[in-house]
Amino acid sequence: MGTHVCPWYIGYLLANPMRRLFQDPETILSPYIKSGMKVLEVGPGMGFFSLPMARLIGETGRIYCVDLQEKMLKSLQRRASKVHLLDRIEICLCTESSLQIDKLVGVIDFALAFAVVHEVPDQKRLFTEIIQSLKEGGLLLISEPQGHVTKEEFEKTLLIVQSKGMKLLDSPNIKRSHSAVLIKI
Repeated sequence: MGTHVCPWYIGYLLANPMRRLFQDPETILSPYIKSGMKVLEVGPGMGFFSLPMARLIGETGRIYCVDLQEKMLKSLQRRASKVHLLDRIEICLCTESSLQIDKLVGVIDFALAFAVVHEVPDQKRLFTEIIQSLKEGGLLLISEPQGHVTKEEFEKTLLIVQSKGMKLLDSPNIKRSHSAVLIKI
């Protein structure tokens, strides 16, 4: 969705199992995701969070993985197929100007934007689309890497999200990240 997008081949580093030592997906996500939920992941890369979320939502849940890079999505698709989770995941290719998720308006229980917001030039548009997809009471977890985003920049991002009808619910402690969980009111 932006002009400073992480190159697709870095996805292999981001999907490395060693990353779990400081950012364990199940620990981070299990307080927010339950079986049967509809989940949106913006910028899933090669599925570091997608596959654990697919397990958490169970057989009756659905995860919509939206990315700008077709190579990332194809790798995610291969990885999900290998572990028999592809039937829970819908791969969605977006454009630089839109997530292309109009069909998801009011459908999503939980949305994840992990280490992706800083790559998006139009954060207002991004959050408008994400928030439109959320049900009332739906949650959004935003987490940005401290190495790329300052605390002040992250606070500006939170102001944008809050101006669009979200309320800060929690500030989870995720290593090496600025993080917040917001609820649609």
